[in-house]
Amino acid sequence: MTERKEDFSRLEISLPGCLENYRYFRSKIEPSTRLLVLVKANAYGHGAVEFASLMEGAGADYLAVAYPVEGMELRQAGIKSPMIVLTAGTDFFNEIIDYDLEPGVPNLSSLKALCAVLEERGVTGFPVHIKLDTGMHRLGFMTDEMAELVDFLSATDTIKVKSVYSHLAAADDPEQDEFTLAQIALFQNNADMLTAALGYKPLYHMLNSAGIERFPEYQFDMVRLGIGIYGVSAIPGNRLSPVASFKCKVLQVKTLKPGDGTIGYGRRGKIAPEGTVIATIPVGYADGVDRHLSCGKGYFTVNGHRVPTIGNICMDMCMLDVTGVDVQVGDTVTIFGEDPSISDLAEVLGTIPYEVLTSVPRRIERVVISD
Repeated sequence: MTERKEDFSRLEISLPGCLENYRYFRSKIEPSTRLLVLVKANAYGHGAVEFASLMEGAGADYLAVAYPVEGMELRQAGIKSPMIVLTAGTDFFNEIIDYDLEPGVPNLSSLKALCAVLEERGVTGFPVHIKLDTGMHRLGFMTDEMAELVDFLSATDTIKVKSVYSHLAAADDPEQDEFTLAQIALFQNNADMLTAALGYKPLYHMLNSAGIERFPEYQFDMVRLGIGIYGVSAIPGNRLSPVASFKCKVLQVKTLKPGDGTIGYGRRGKIAPEGTVIATIPVGYADGVDRHLSCGKGYFTVNGHRVPTIGNICMDMCMLDVTGVDVQVGDTVTIFGEDPSISDLAEVLGTIPYEVLTSVPRRIERVVISD
């Protein structure tokens, strides 16, 4: 993440916004409760190395990535915080050991494969994190698998269970609170079963961002902060500080007369009877500007004005209807940030903010804004 201010197109990362959100979620938990920050998927599109460094500096107790290669990249960049690999698989155990990463283990076959590698290398007491399935039904040990897990763990000294965790399926939905509370109760029961067999207590963690806001009484020993640190709240009307702002510069402005035809691929953009002024910008669907925002279904902002798309969004460019707005080549256009917000775009697209954020590719420069 560089400090350039005049990038062709850029994703600005607000350091003050990030820290404000961090403090907000810290305030929801006890001082003794550890805080883990998710930096998987390129830190939800924000730039993994840069964001991990910010979180390390802010005092995060743990970081988490999805895949081993993500953790390896962070270690190579000098990130030293304890780090969980949530989807460790079985192909990168040697690299996980070499890079001082801590694997999440969701089933007995993965656990046995890891222990075989550890035994071969003469490693004992290696930290692992046991994933329990309490209703998400994606990864994790089911209740009827707990006895076999306990037996295996009791017979090996190659690993040490650093934490036990599970994942809430619908913590953001008040209509699903009964299910959420049932998940938490099942987690407590099965985690306690594991602790009793181990003879020592690992860390417990269950709450995601929505859980921290809505169920802080179940924070256990650690919480996992994901989308919340990036500025999206589970509580309606609770507007967290925006962290990412996707911006670019106007490439060209042209005035089109009714006789000039149409605009863009498929001739979908229509010129108004009184003429249309368009601005072309250097971002398209290859940059995460979803094609479903074409033909006026989405809007961006320039010089304080909302301007709709016109015609189909292209791979590397799109056109905006700036009729009646004073726009010049080089003016800054906001794709998302303050207006429209991440949530605004997600609502138009019928999706979730996570998808909008993680769609911004690495070719878009990440720039830290410190003030």
